[in-house]
Amino acid sequence: MSKLQISDRYTWVAVILHWVIALGVLGQIALGWWMIEIPKSPPGLRAYWFNIHKSLGITLGLLIIVRVIWALTYRAPPLPDHIPAWQKLASKVSHFGLYACMILMPLSGYLGSSFTKFPIKYWGYTLPNWGWDSPVYKEFCSNVHQTTVMVFMVLIAIHIAAAIKHMIARDGVIQRMWR
Repeated sequence: MSKLQISDRYTWVAVILHWVIALGVLGQIALGWWMIEIPKSPPGLRAYWFNIHKSLGITLGLLIIVRVIWALTYRAPPLPDHIPAWQKLASKVSHFGLYACMILMPLSGYLGSSFTKFPIKYWGYTLPNWGWDSPVYKEFCSNVHQTTVMVFMVLIAIHIAAAIKHMIARDGVIQRMWR
């Protein structure tokens, strides 16, 4: 395998956004699964962790917006020519799914929080509430949020498995994202 050229690699901004968002998302998933088990009584503890989750989610949502804009502005480097067409298609489909989940998760979480009587706090600051107290809409958004998390976890597992496969194969794919 010949050495990769600079044009065959992701930009340093894309690499940093990838890894920061990846670590943040994995932390958010772990926090989300843990915090739903916190009892509602005594009051306060559960709300504290939900507000941390929301603040982290909004922050990640903003980073994801930056990442989407960056991805639309700076195209991903092409996959090496020796990669089979089906793998190139699978890469495009899975990346589309990952981006869709990254957009839908924080959006559905924020909207779900907008349909409760509780204020949305971002690192202690109250944000505008775009909805009203509606248990039906809250439940719908929560279901979208949780379903998206499940789909996202499957896509993340596929993404990691593909990365490991390319790392073992040393076929030049993983090196595009790894400095």
